[in-house]
Amino acid sequence: MKYRHLFFDLDHTLWDFEANSRHTLLDLHENLGLAAKGVNDFELFYRNYLDHNEKLWERYRNGFIKQSELRVKRMRLALLDFKIADEALAQSMSERFLELLPTRTILFPYTKEILDYLTKKQYRLHLITNGFENIQHSKLKYSGLTNYFDAVITSEGSNSLKPNKEIFEYAFVKTGAEPGNSIMLGDSIEVDIQGGMNAGMDTVFVNHLGISTDVKPTYTIRHLRELEQIF
Repeated sequence: MKYRHLFFDLDHTLWDFEANSRHTLLDLHENLGLAAKGVNDFELFYRNYLDHNEKLWERYRNGFIKQSELRVKRMRLALLDFKIADEALAQSMSERFLELLPTRTILFPYTKEILDYLTKKQYRLHLITNGFENIQHSKLKYSGLTNYFDAVITSEGSNSLKPNKEIFEYAFVKTGAEPGNSIMLGDSIEVDIQGGMNAGMDTVFVNHLGISTDVKPTYTIRHLRELEQIF
């Protein structure tokens, strides 16, 4: 077998971040009475949150902001879109969001089936994620994914972030893998695919959204089931 070690991304690849975030924010919207406070359009609030979150994660990956700032600022900005300047509310929403989100269990279709398939074929499965240590482990626990992965490498634990080469080098040391017998699987061209290429790895672009790109991964799939054609 050409590949021995399969390194997966978690959010947006296996664990459905958008769906889980939506359910969590909807709970907060109801339980904190946000409609009465002025957030009268939940769908707009949710879309704005995703937009702010994506931009802030990019700033975090590039070293411009810290983890603690990212966590609160995405809520602060989403509230400000509705002209609500309430720092205590933003802080409370951040804390409660991070308590609830990791307990959500919505996975992309065929996630457990493909992990079972790969495990039975004796691949060693790992995760490389830019998420926070305790939150990512909680997602795995509640979603029933923990036992599939030999190693979970987070940006917090490795002190680096995808697409930087250092997080992959850390992963190689931790798992005993090498670029030549490893492959990176993820949904983000800029983070997962470019990161894997930076580390000298083959890559699988898990293109759930059907995005067009000029980057050429080793493989591109639209559904996790298609991994059975590769491995």
